[in-house]
Amino acid sequence: MRNIFLFIRRYFNFLFFLLVQGIALYSLFTYNKFQEAAFMGVATETTGWFYKKYDGVESYFNLKESNAELAKQNEILLNQQGSNFYKADSSSKKVIDTVSKDSTGTQTREYLWREAKVVGNTVGLQNNYITIQRGEKQGVKKDMGVVSPSGVVGVVISASDNYAVVMSLLHRQSRVSAKIKKSGDLGIVQWDGENPMYVNMINVPKSVKLVKGDTIVTSQYSYLFPANLMIGTVDQIVEDNSSNFYVMKVKPAADFFKLEYVSVVENLQKEERKKLEEAAKKIQQ
Repeated sequence: MRNIFLFIRRYFNFLFFLLVQGIALYSLFTYNKFQEAAFMGVATETTGWFYKKYDGVESYFNLKESNAELAKQNEILLNQQGSNFYKADSSSKKVIDTVSKDSTGTQTREYLWREAKVVGNTVGLQNNYITIQRGEKQGVKKDMGVVSPSGVVGVVISASDNYAVVMSLLHRQSRVSAKIKKSGDLGIVQWDGENPMYVNMINVPKSVKLVKGDTIVTSQYSYLFPANLMIGTVDQIVEDNSSNFYVMKVKPAADFFKLEYVSVVENLQKEERKKLEEAAKKIQQ
């Protein structure tokens, strides 16, 4: 307290000047409309500038929370899509089982989506992997498809309690059943281990009319992905003189250099379908 009084005593004249100056300016801006308008304009502009800078800084530090919220909303929207359900034959007897139904009770859920944060990712290797922060305790298991908001990313190959490792589309052993969207012609999308900006689509007959820019999507024959998910677009068309098939350079829709959040898709009917097809093969042998 003593120091405060000493400070006031030492700078009394200067502090008194500031007080009088403040009263004078207040009177000037309060009782003169022109000066008041000018002052308010400057004050508003200055305040707005500081708020803009503060909002920019605050938005930067809130990006993590914003991205997490967007990923959660994306998971909800994906699970509400009609393509996740199939309608049973109305002529057959309706049997209620443990598989979730839609809100009308007439369609059976086939696909379930779960959002996950990417915590590890490689791009420059021949065999690239992605690590996500969601594991068996959160419902993620081996052989589930992984998709970014832009397109197909890969397949889960192992999972612990809280994490899972994904075989990236940029992996030499990766194979995705695909088709040309406009024509429906089928092929396989794989990677040659060279340029991470492109994957290859093979087994497309030369009888098919192709155009640069054609959209490549997942086919209806995949166990892991719903049909018509975006994979990429055709960038180059190469004629393989040693065969009757094209080799297409496809630019992936997913940006593997900027993966932050992905969605893990589970085919709830996969095991039933696989068992039935395997049983049929055994009968034919």
